[in-house]
Formats: sequence, structure tokens, C-alpha cells
Amino acid sequence: MATLRLCITALAAASLFPMAHAQQPAATVSKYEPALDVTSMDRSVDPCVDFFQYSCGGWIKNNPIPPDQSSWDIYAKMQDENLGRLRGILEAAAAPDAKRNSATQKIGDYYASCTDEKAIDAQGLSPLKPDLERIAKINSKAQIADVAAAMVDDNVLFRFGSTQDFRDATQEIAEADQGGLGLPDRDYYVKDDAKSVDLRKAYVTHVQKMFELLGDQPDVAAAEAQTVMRIETALAQGSMTLVDRREPKNLDHKMTSGELEKISPDFPWQVYFTKAGLPSLNSLNVASPGFFKAMNEELGKESLADWKTYLRWHLVHADAPFLSSTLLNENFAFYGKTLRGQQELQPRWKRCTQYVDGDLGEALGQVYVEKYFSPAAKQEAFKMVKEIEAAMEQDINSLPWMSAVTKQQALIKLHGMANKIGYPDKWRDYSKLEIVRGDELGNVERARQFEFNRELAKIGKPLDRGEWGMTPPTVNAYYDPQMNDINFPAGVLQPPAFDPASDAAPNYGDTGGTIGHELTHGFDDEGRQFDAQGNLRDWWTADDEKEFVRRASCISDQYSTYTIIDDIKINGKLTLGEDTADLGGLILAYMAWQADTKGEKLPPLDELTPEQRFFVGYGQSWCGETRDETKRLRATVDPHSPEKYRANGVVSNMPEFQGAFHCKAGSPMVNQNRCRVW
Repeated sequence: MATLRLCITALAAASLFPMAHAQQPAATVSKYEPALDVTSMDRSVDPCVDFFQYSCGGWIKNNPIPPDQSSWDIYAKMQDENLGRLRGILEAAAAPDAKRNSATQKIGDYYASCTDEKAIDAQGLSPLKPDLERIAKINSKAQIADVAAAMVDDNVLFRFGSTQDFRDATQEIAEADQGGLGLPDRDYYVKDDAKSVDLRKAYVTHVQKMFELLGDQPDVAAAEAQTVMRIETALAQGSMTLVDRREPKNLDHKMTSGELEKISPDFPWQVYFTKAGLPSLNSLNVASPGFFKAMNEELGKESLADWKTYLRWHLVHADAPFLSSTLLNENFAFYGKTLRGQQELQPRWKRCTQYVDGDLGEALGQVYVEKYFSPAAKQEAFKMVKEIEAAMEQDINSLPWMSAVTKQQALIKLHGMANKIGYPDKWRDYSKLEIVRGDELGNVERARQFEFNRELAKIGKPLDRGEWGMTPPTVNAYYDPQMNDINFPAGVLQPPAFDPASDAAPNYGDTGGTIGHELTHGFDDEGRQFDAQGNLRDWWTADDEKEFVRRASCISDQYSTYTIIDDIKINGKLTLGEDTADLGGLILAYMAWQADTKGEKLPPLDELTPEQRFFVGYGQSWCGETRDETKRLRATVDPHSPEKYRANGVVSNMPEFQGAFHCKAGSPMVNQNRCRVW
């Protein structure tokens, strides 16, 4: 996804999917797709040999990856349809004679500015000139802090924002975290395999081209690209790995601003804090202290001229998607084609629709839910959530490996979990955000600053538990361990994933599995370390913790045997939370479905028994394909396993699946060493 980061947190909320998919042009009228589509199956395949292919072979054959996509799946198509709906809303709001309120004015003018390609191209580099001049005027390293504080969300040097206090979840505190890289993750800078080496060379070439587009001579631009690579490599070497960041205790380092200054004395923190609007900041969480030590070393080592080069790169890198076609196309050539395998740039209207959703998502979401999310759908989804919560309570009470004292704490956490369905109870106020028609980059920059200021305004104040981390149209869902809430935007509660008109079995297999997935995140290897209020607190007995680790290791070991592409295996430690949630979620959904239909005589449909329909409903939720380049990218940065293994890996651990399809012991879809935590 162009990952939606409404706030900069050390511990990411656990979402169902890796990214919000950006899609090919949508049809004006969406074709209805049932919760279970038999034409998407491939019945020539034995479900006991490859359940994913059995469930999805027809879908994959009939749905090749569009040229502007790096992957394509069921939920990508749902998001595609959503973008078409949102486009209609935005074009109506952008009409000059529209009877617009403040919210529709902002979303309409933002969209109109973004889609005016002719005007954007005519401006060329001029929108960048004020920021380039600011960087050029730096005459001491101390001024780097002043400029960095003004380059909001450009990922300059590090990330800064607000987050919940790990030790007091009722409070918001400031947080500084690692950042400063142009490649997707620190591993891209340190791995020495041939693909990584080639990608680094391609990255340096891209950076050089961007400097040339800024007007630098080729030999100068080539030297500048090497400077950027050298600085970023040093920052990457000081960064924590994604696996290390999965341990919440590794991210909990509350300290005074004075203590942070001792770690990195060459960076004038008080200048930065004052420029950001926090002149009296006393304490903050420093998520990655080692990173700031490395940053400090680089500040001393590199010349002022080289740091100005680094700042120029991150400015143009962050703003390229919103500038003229020459910069836009070169940006896509590397980040779209080389890194992800996309063949074509998305249509402008699609990109602009996503930008509006990212920056004004709750203003756009208000109109969306009025048109496309009925009270009945919300009620039906809430009913399923409560049923799966009841299944979780039953599951906890019946666990043979957990002691009574830990069960009691687990139930307290379960009962304290908040359910957010569809959209927020209180909409975000964008009145202080100025959107000017015809000022594309200006709108983007003001939206960044608005969000930055909104985040910093939380510091030192009580937590707002009503806030959402995804916009209502988003086709995704997530669990937040510090908020202890599960969140299902209206966008994901649509057919074929959620279809109130369908029979119950595939609905529970698909959306029921999603609900169970997010619920289980509260008790995965990360989530289990937080209590009912969201505090990082150990509520497990020592023996229960050992048993959890043993059972979770079974899952990690299982998934680490699966090949993603070439000789690249899944990093089972990175995907452990999602894999645990997939398995636990489907077990809970199955329990809830059985309880919901207890006493009913369910006939076969489409030559599938109700049990088979439940599992095919789940299998079809993962129908899709991914380009090879993106497979390699996700292998490094994505905590989710590939779709094939999210289907096959889960069902191979469930005796209910074996019974439903009469699989013999020893079949590929029958794990001889079955794993189960929840």
C-alpha cells in the first residue's frame, strides 16, 4: 500500500493486508461478485494437494495483473471499484458550480488541482524553488535541524511525531524514530546478494538522474548520488531490523530531551523542537537509540556540502509524484518499474483519488459512507464481530496449555477490546487546512504540515480512543495493540468479501476470518505483551509464556520452509504475527459459524458441502498474483506471507479442513506437525 501513516508510531498497527492497492481504471458500474464464486475455482486440482490453486485457479487465469499494478487480487479489485466510486464523488465536488460545503470544497479543489496535469507540467521546477533556496542558504550544520523541521514528512534524517506512552497508554508523548532512507528498508543497504547489489546500482543511477533533472551536470550529479548512498548506508547500518522491531520492548526508550542530546550531541535538538513548535519538550520516546548514535557520527563525519546534497535529494524524492511529468516519470521508473515490476504508471485520476483519501480521508469518507455503507451492513458486521469474540472467549476458557490466572487476564483484555465498524463516531476537523485550487504541491505541503501539527498537538494530552488509523473507504482492517481496538473500515465491508445476501458459510470464511484475524492480533507475539488498556505489561506466568513461545515457534518454523521466489524463503520471524493471526482467526471464524448455524440443516450448494464452502470462501479471499520484483520487495519488508501460503499454510493446520475434503494423512494440505496457538 502506499502505507497510510496518519501518525508516526514505533509499533505499527497490525493490518490484514500489506498495502492499499492502487488499481487499473474501474468500470462505471461494478459487476456483482458473490462471496463464493465457483467460476474462480479450478476443480481439476485436488484441494488436498494445493488448496490455493483449487480455490483460485480460475480467478488467476481470468484476472491477469494489470500493467499499472505490482500485484492483483480480490481485495485489489474491491479497492479498484472503490476508487471508481470515490472518483464520482470527487468529480462532483470539483465541479465549478457545485453547491459545496467546506469539506466538499477542500476535497474537490484538491482533486481538481491534482488532475490538472497541464498546469502542473507548465510550472516545471518552480514549486520546488523556495525549499531549494532554503537548503542552499544553510551555512552551518546547526541549521540542518532548522531545515529538517520544515521538511515535514520528507523522511529527512529521522521520523518525529507523537505516540502512546508504552507504559501509560492513556497519554500521548513525543517520539523520535529511525528514518532517512530512500530505499524501502535498511536491509537493502546491507545485503550482499547479487539482486541487492544490482538494486543499489539502479538506485544510485536513479538518484543521479533526479539531480540532473534539477539542473546539475552529469558528473556533478553522479558524485552527488554517491554522497547520498554513502550517508544513507551509514544511517541504515545504525537502524534496527524489522524483526528486531517486532519486539515492543526494543522500541521502549523513554528519556529526557537532555538524554537524547547526549546520544546525538552534534544535532541541535532544541533548535529542532522549537522549530517544530515544541520549545519546552521535556521527555520523549526514542524508539531506536542506536540509530541516533549513528546519525550523530555521520553529522560529524560528512561535510556541510554533502549534507545539503542529502537534503536536496530527499526534497525532490518526496515531492516528485506531485511535480511535472519529467520528475514524475523518473520517480516511477525506479520505484514502480525497477523496484515493483509495474509496467505502467497509474492513471492520474487514480493517483489523485488516493492522495485525497490520504490527506482528507475523513472529509471524503463522510460522503462515501452516506452513499455506500448502509446501517444494515454495519449492524450485520457488528453481529459477526460479537459472535467471533464469543468464540474467542470459549477458546480461551478451553485452552489446555494456559493457566487459570493467565486466562483471567486474557479475558479481561478480550472484554476490554473496542470494536470500530465502518467509520469514526466523530469526524476529523479540517477547517485549519487551506486547500487552494491550482496549487498542487502547495496543497500537499499544507496537508503534511496540518497532519504534523495535529500529531504534535496531542503531546502531553490524554489519548483520544475514538481516533482511527485508516480512512472509511480503505479496503483493509487492523488491530492496534496500544489502543486495544479492532477496526473495520466501510471499504472492506463490501461484496465479495462481505455479502449479507450470501449464505453464511463463505461470509464467515472470508470476513469472519478477517475479524478473527484482527482479534487474534491482540494475542499474537506482539499483541500479547500489551494489557487491556494498551500498556506494555507482562501479564503472563513464566510457564504460560514458554508454552506460547513453543507453539508460536511451530508456526514460524512451518512458514520459514515456504519459498517466495528463487531461493528466497519466508522470514518466519518477520511474518509470525500475521501467520498466527491467520490461523487463529480462521479457527475462531469456524467456531462462530458453527454456533451461528447450530441446529440448521444446511444443504450443499454448487456441489460443495457447507464446510467446504466455508473453506473455499476463505481460500478465495487470497486469490491473486504478484510480480517477481514485488515478491522480492515483500520478502524483505512485508510482515505478511504471500497469499498462497496464507491459504495453504492455515488450512494444513486445521483438522476441520481435512475432514471437510476427506484428505488422507500425508497429503500436502495435512500438516503432520499441526501448529496451533489459539
